Amino acid sequence: MLIGYARVSTNDQETATHVAALKAAGCERIFREKASGGRWDRPELHKLLDQLRKGDVLVVWKLDRLSRSLRDVLTIMERLGEASAGFRSLTEAIDTTTPAGRMMMQMVGAFAEFERAMLRERTKAGLDAAREEGRIGGRRPKLSDEQQSEIRKMVTKGDKSAADAARLFKVHPATVSRLLARANHRKASYAK
Repeated sequence: MLIGYARVSTNDQETATHVAALKAAGCERIFREKASGGRWDRPELHKLLDQLRKGDVLVVWKLDRLSRSLRDVLTIMERLGEASAGFRSLTEAIDTTTPAGRMMMQMVGAFAEFERAMLRERTKAGLDAAREEGRIGGRRPKLSDEQQSEIRKMVTKGDKSAADAARLFKVHPATVSRLLARANHRKASYAK
């Protein structure tokens, strides 16, 4: 049995184009989902994988509709293999029910892994270069050094509670809690 899987990332998008292509390819059942391809917790995908039987073929319009993560794609391919089921991508013309299709899938996986490794390498090099120039990443602090010092004084002296200080400086209470925890950690480190 040919079983289709149509996924779009957001609620604004529609699966209609994918579903039409899957029906034209002969899919008898089609599972539809609106969820990010980077997430593993996709109920319709798992329902589909749990229902696969020997000889079934999972069909997608395009490989990235199955998942955006190589690890997840390989996990899904393993599950298909365990169920003695096949995989077919209409756009990339990948069909693991043939020896050439299995080889193609392995090559696609290798290239995707290579690209991911290159991306990690480029990102690391960029971050290292930025650090050498004195720049650090991350979000800018919500509170200036003076404001942080003032909050520590207010709370330590007992003039204000942490929640009151958070309201006064218009930040989330967790921001003040982290600030106080860092201050206490530093005190403990100096005491040693």
